[in-house]
Amino acid sequence: MTQPSVDEVWSWLAAIPDPEIPVISIVDLGIIRDVQWLDDTLEVTVTPTYSGCPATSIINMEIETALRVKGIENLSLKRQIAPPWTTDWLSDAGKAKLESYGIAPPKAAGGPDRCPHCESSSVEKISQFGSTPCKAQWRCTDCLEPFDYFKCI
Repeated sequence: MTQPSVDEVWSWLAAIPDPEIPVISIVDLGIIRDVQWLDDTLEVTVTPTYSGCPATSIINMEIETALRVKGIENLSLKRQIAPPWTTDWLSDAGKAKLESYGIAPPKAAGGPDRCPHCESSSVEKISQFGSTPCKAQWRCTDCLEPFDYFKCI
């Protein structure tokens, strides 16, 4: 088998959804740090969103499954925790997908600037903790809909 290009592998990885937020891919999330061939072994470097992320093992399994289906026989998944993942690594496309899905994307100011449902700027924090550790729960005071906010990390 001819080795697929690194660009082709990136496109395969971009089709793998995040298990906690399936509207974005693991590439959009920014946790795939590098893809390279080391002789006949494909090495994929993954940085979890935080060291205790419960989805890490599922993500690794999904990566391995997707690449094996594409014919990758020799695969090495490398976990890299330094530098730590940051929300700055989210792609612009990923941020837009989050918002379309009803999750306010991270903002440097520390909170959402508008409701992802009605786009009102009248929002308030309900709880620092949302459906996953990386999200907080907010509510729009105009449409009254609650929504998750992806915290800046």
